[in-house]
Amino acid sequence: MIRPVLTFLAQVSLTLALAPLLPGIINKVKALFAGRVGPPVLQLYFDLAKLMRKDSVYSRSSTGLFLAGPVASVAVGLTAALMVPMGGAGAPLHFTGDAIVFAYLFGVARFFIVLAALDTGSAFEGMGASREVTFAVLAEPALFLGLAALSMHCGATSLGPMLAAASKGWNTASAGPLVLVLAAWTIVFLVENCRIPFDDPNTHLELTMIHEVMVLDHSGPGLGLVFYGASLKLWVLGALVVKLCLPMSGRWWLDWPAFVAGMAVLAMGVGVVESVMARLKLRRVSQALIAAVVSGTFGFLLFLLQA
Repeated sequence: MIRPVLTFLAQVSLTLALAPLLPGIINKVKALFAGRVGPPVLQLYFDLAKLMRKDSVYSRSSTGLFLAGPVASVAVGLTAALMVPMGGAGAPLHFTGDAIVFAYLFGVARFFIVLAALDTGSAFEGMGASREVTFAVLAEPALFLGLAALSMHCGATSLGPMLAAASKGWNTASAGPLVLVLAAWTIVFLVENCRIPFDDPNTHLELTMIHEVMVLDHSGPGLGLVFYGASLKLWVLGALVVKLCLPMSGRWWLDWPAFVAGMAVLAMGVGVVESVMARLKLRRVSQALIAAVVSGTFGFLLFLLQA
């Protein structure tokens, strides 16, 4: 009884405390590639503290839906984090079919963020919401196909057994399908978190904005929740990628440090990608997402043939 409680507390604490660290690592790597000192790794923590002390300004055309987006992004991110087994084989929140709920949770968060953008009555934010939903139509099937492939591989529909079986399959005949699933999920990870080459979270070019344009009207604590929710999403989807390819020993004093180190390596990898690649044209983004869907489909079919 004590161990599940400790696992729950450790996972919640690490997620809440370390999620804002990933954007800091990414920005520091990008600064090093550009020959700059760059902002400190803890910059997002400072920004969140500053935003929480500020007042908020609301459009006269907005309603209560405008506040639902930031709150939903944080609530969904924390709930999804409890479904991913980070430091061991089990997750604090697990049940049959939790993989399906996990995937749909991010759809719920996107729904409320889009509603908040449309609630402002701005055609500019409506354009960003339209692009966000368009890309999600292709990103979600790639995520689901990867989950279906792992479910076929281990015969379960819970993320814990699925990821545990996948991490042990890299030295077997399952390595080929796992590479395809990993490729699909890596593309989904970059798209869902609005990272280069699919989107630029630091862009100021109005016509190229996708996710950032939807949160332009937020300010103060609301904007802080948006930033924190985005870091939670980066952490959770990154954990899904790391757990897919990181074998666990079953000893918590080894598994937790290995997981945190894997997340740091993933953040550094994102920084390297953003330093050496340019953003894709919008039509190329859809093509990359179709490639992710195809990769997930072939991974599922290969596991189906092995069954």
